[in-house]
Amino acid sequence: MAHIVSTPFEKLLEANAAWAYGVTKIDPNFFKKSAEEKQKPHTLWIGCSDSRVPESVITVARPGDIFVHRNIANQVHLHDPNVLSVLKYAVDFLHVQHVVVVGHSVCGGADACLTAVKEGHPDNQTIIQLPVESPLNVWLEPLTKFTRSLPLSVTPPDEALSLVVHENIKRQVETLAQTNTIRDAWADKDRKVKVQIHGWIYDLATGRLKDLHITQPHSNH
Repeated sequence: MAHIVSTPFEKLLEANAAWAYGVTKIDPNFFKKSAEEKQKPHTLWIGCSDSRVPESVITVARPGDIFVHRNIANQVHLHDPNVLSVLKYAVDFLHVQHVVVVGHSVCGGADACLTAVKEGHPDNQTIIQLPVESPLNVWLEPLTKFTRSLPLSVTPPDEALSLVVHENIKRQVETLAQTNTIRDAWADKDRKVKVQIHGWIYDLATGRLKDLHITQPHSNH
């Protein structure tokens, strides 16, 4: 009888079964407790959707440690109910202590915006072959506008993408600080769990995370 080779997609279910079995062997009550107890993550991770940056894998986090929101180029749009609802729930209901924006090297979203600026595309048509109203162009427009404001003319070409990636992380941390959820949390003197926002970058070439030291506020208060 011929051996049937699983596809990469089918292997996901097989790998999950093996993982669950392994966890149960170590801690027989892990999943029972996970289902019965409320989640208590300490961190909200706002990262890029890139498949090479899976937060639980690169931090060796256990289920329940990290509340997650990911999108293209790890952006925080003040008009986006998705990210704002995740932020609200994480800060006000799960009481996370940390919100971290995590970008990564050679980000495809940032590179698309950089290319659009270099080639003179309109801000609202980052991906020139897609219509203006395409969800992808609508999503990338703020980052393309921001990229255009950077000092690209005095930046070496081989450093331009890194500049966009780093500055984008800083911008998203600044945007988070402008949200009502974060402002209210910082203003609440009776709040038991103080919240900080951070900016990190993940290097695809080394597998290492780096703190950009742009934490707000600088110390808990």
